[in-house]
Amino acid sequence: MNSRIAVAAGGLGITVLALQAAAPQPADAQSPATKAQPAASPARPSGPTVDEGVLHVQVILDKLGFGPGLLDGRRSETTRAALRGFQESRGLSRTGEIDAATLRALYPYRQWRPLKLATLSPAMLAGPYIGAIPKDYEHQSQLPALSYRSPLEKLAEMFHTSPAVLVALNSPETRMRAGEKIVVPNALPTSRAYTIDDATWRSTVAMLNVDAKQPAADHIVVDKSDGVLRVLDKDDKLVAQFSATMGSAKFPLPLGTWTIKGNAFNPDWKFDPDLIANTKPGAKEAVVPPGPNNPVGVVWMDLSKEHYGIHGTPEPQNIGLTESNGCIRLTNWDAARLALMVRPGMKAVFQA
Repeated sequence: MNSRIAVAAGGLGITVLALQAAAPQPADAQSPATKAQPAASPARPSGPTVDEGVLHVQVILDKLGFGPGLLDGRRSETTRAALRGFQESRGLSRTGEIDAATLRALYPYRQWRPLKLATLSPAMLAGPYIGAIPKDYEHQSQLPALSYRSPLEKLAEMFHTSPAVLVALNSPETRMRAGEKIVVPNALPTSRAYTIDDATWRSTVAMLNVDAKQPAADHIVVDKSDGVLRVLDKDDKLVAQFSATMGSAKFPLPLGTWTIKGNAFNPDWKFDPDLIANTKPGAKEAVVPPGPNNPVGVVWMDLSKEHYGIHGTPEPQNIGLTESNGCIRLTNWDAARLALMVRPGMKAVFQA
């Protein structure tokens, strides 16, 4: 991670100021030169970096509950899925594109800038860190915890992105030390008034920058065709949506109507060779300790379907790109957000 990398935008042709330009202007509107403009984004190194315009859209979608996966400035399929969810919630055509109608709908939220300067604190950098993690679950079970591997990995998850994006946003001279200012995607929540009894879980949710204000959820729908988990209110209106990994040929998504039995926060995980695809012959059962790099991430939402749940992941970059062992896998920050919305007995519909 010593060199800077480019994160391609995919040719969207959108700039940071596109959201301002998209809004209809009254006849007596001031000219752009005299209008008050939002504060400029923090300065970044020159050269190839994250597409700030796409990132601006991703940040707004993320704050509104339409998770694009990583905040990385890329026109990924998870970003397209998030756009389709937002468009549906606003009564727009579900194009999955950053078109003119979508820009007008995003315009009221333009004050949420794509980038922020964060001053590293001792708490943000605090470990413990585990370093390299063995792939074998039996060896993982012997570790004290499945903690973050490095401060960079922790910071990336804190700001809903990847270590590679943080490297791209900052100069090679940037150091991971208290007092240092770094450029990060603006994943900061609008509210931290958490009403969570469990102190450890409250700390996890706060570290992941999950907003305390969540929409009223009545039920969820896991949609395999779109690769998303949809959150709906009592009137069947879409209020949030998260990209997800779900099922495989060996362990397909269990279609049907289930219920959420409850949440396990910062859980351990029991490895059962019979329930995991591509397990080596002779593998033994093992209990993997808790931590963000645990195979089920920071939270497990148990389902009435035995052995199945909705959970986080230690590999957010793979959401929507890989297969699961039948469960529904979200980024850790989206899983934590969903856990604030669901309750025991809530209906969960799994459909093709």
